[in-house]
Amino acid sequence: MAKPIVAIVGRPNVGKSTLFNKLAGKRISIVEDTPGVTRDRVYAEAEWLKYNFTIIDTGGIEPENSDIIISQMRRQAQIAIETANVIIFIVDGREGLTDADNEVAQMLRKSGKPIVLAVNKIDNLKFENNTYEFYNLGIGDPIAISASQGLALGDMLDEVIKHFEDDEINSKDDDYIKIAFIGKPNVGKSSLINKLLGEERVIVSNIPGTTRDAVDSYLQRDDDKFVLIDTAGIRKKSKVKEEIERYSVIRTYTAVERADVCILLLDATYDISDQDEKIIGYAHELNKAIMVIVNKWDLVEKDTKTMDKFKTMIGRSLSFMSYAPYIFISAKTGQRVNRVLDTVKKCYVNYNKRVKTGVLNDIINKAIMMKEPPIVGLKRLKVYYVTEVAAQPPTFVFFVNDPECVHFSYKRYLENQIRDSFDFTGTGIKLEFRERKE
Repeated sequence: MAKPIVAIVGRPNVGKSTLFNKLAGKRISIVEDTPGVTRDRVYAEAEWLKYNFTIIDTGGIEPENSDIIISQMRRQAQIAIETANVIIFIVDGREGLTDADNEVAQMLRKSGKPIVLAVNKIDNLKFENNTYEFYNLGIGDPIAISASQGLALGDMLDEVIKHFEDDEINSKDDDYIKIAFIGKPNVGKSSLINKLLGEERVIVSNIPGTTRDAVDSYLQRDDDKFVLIDTAGIRKKSKVKEEIERYSVIRTYTAVERADVCILLLDATYDISDQDEKIIGYAHELNKAIMVIVNKWDLVEKDTKTMDKFKTMIGRSLSFMSYAPYIFISAKTGQRVNRVLDTVKKCYVNYNKRVKTGVLNDIINKAIMMKEPPIVGLKRLKVYYVTEVAAQPPTFVFFVNDPECVHFSYKRYLENQIRDSFDFTGTGIKLEFRERKE
């Protein structure tokens, strides 16, 4: 299912990042020092009432000088506007209405997208009357908030979720296996998609950064239906200079968010980079189904050990997702391309796999007998019961005496026991621990 996307738009210094962090809460903080875990985020997951959604921080919209006011604003804001389902337009209640606010409001009105107007920094009664002048923007009732204090954010989110449609959240693509092709620029994502489609559907160029957007292509093979999502390649942060490319990065991450299976495409003529780890690390955090494709294998001089050496190198760099299968292909010549969708299907089946509760508890009980949980603090972990509560990804809830007693190494041990007993090749799995009184 595709989650709704909410973009926070406004000029600099109105409190966008403060609001973004407040809505993201703990979800944006790094809780594990694990290779591949994304650290620099312009997106986060948020929730309100029954809704989960993605928020994106669009950066300040302000021209460098008056000569380029329209082009500069449109370049930065238009992509965010098109991407979002709902826009939070945030303004500064202390400073009052500015010409730049009017310029942004004009663009937002033309978009036709739902807009929630948030007047920030109203954390003192003496500023409350400042809210009323923002009616002049003509985009609805302004809501007075304080992002830093967390005041009235519930009122604002109530307005946001009014624009979420259940049939939009339960996307028309639900019958399709959604595949996001991710990787650095110029690794062959568009070439591979064209090969799978059998036609030149996506622009192919050897100029890095040709694909600016996440592009969907639909494919049916026998009874299986696929959505192939071609994403813009993500370059190193120091090289992401254009604001349009910054939003391409956002769209790549939102493509990962809505995908069932994420394919990391690597160039066989280069080593794996930190950026490759970062890209696929986000999919790993979300416990997506994942596979790795090494493209341009036809350009590599090979002996009998070349593939094994490359697999070892991948395994060392991407050790945090050892469950992902590898395929070595050439999108140009078609070598092994016919295996791609078969492997996708296997990963997707495992992503949806359900395990019987009785069998699962037998496995976990045997695992605990073989290796007793360590003492954490003054307590030892007791596992009373475990059950799979959801698929996409497979999610296992352990009912225990105290979740604080779960040592990270023992959690990894339990996950490995589940993986050793059931085939979860190609998919992340999620373990949750909840307290249950004995």
